[in-house]
Amino acid sequence: MELRRSISASAEADRPMRRYGAVEETEWKAEALGRNQLDIISMAETTMMPEEIELEMAKIQRLREVLVRRESELRFMMDDIQLCKDIMNLKQELQSLVAIPEKEKTKMEKQREDELIQKIHRLVQKRDFLVDDAEVERLR
Repeated sequence: MELRRSISASAEADRPMRRYGAVEETEWKAEALGRNQLDIISMAETTMMPEEIELEMAKIQRLREVLVRRESELRFMMDDIQLCKDIMNLKQELQSLVAIPEKEKTKMEKQREDELIQKIHRLVQKRDFLVDDAEVERLR
């Protein structure tokens, strides 16, 4: 048992230190690849050339732009859905008022009917503007 420990301890001492992202590891890789050490940037997770970093940054930037556009589209869709729900609720209330014969409507019901028509009209205009704006954003 003692012999086994001493053999493994001496074998470990003979091996060069290889810690991921460590200076010793970076030097070893740079020498093995024949690259100038100054051209290699070492971080805890990886060792990359400056050109590789620039490519990775460009990919990340493109992905970010795609995600920002998608977020914008989803926000437009959420606003559109909410406007449609509001319009449907107002239409249902308006239908219940329209179902009452004109002779039996009170002054308050007639006013409410006019208010609902105006609110629906404003919401439809708002939705049209939103759809136009979403189309402009999509084309950009």
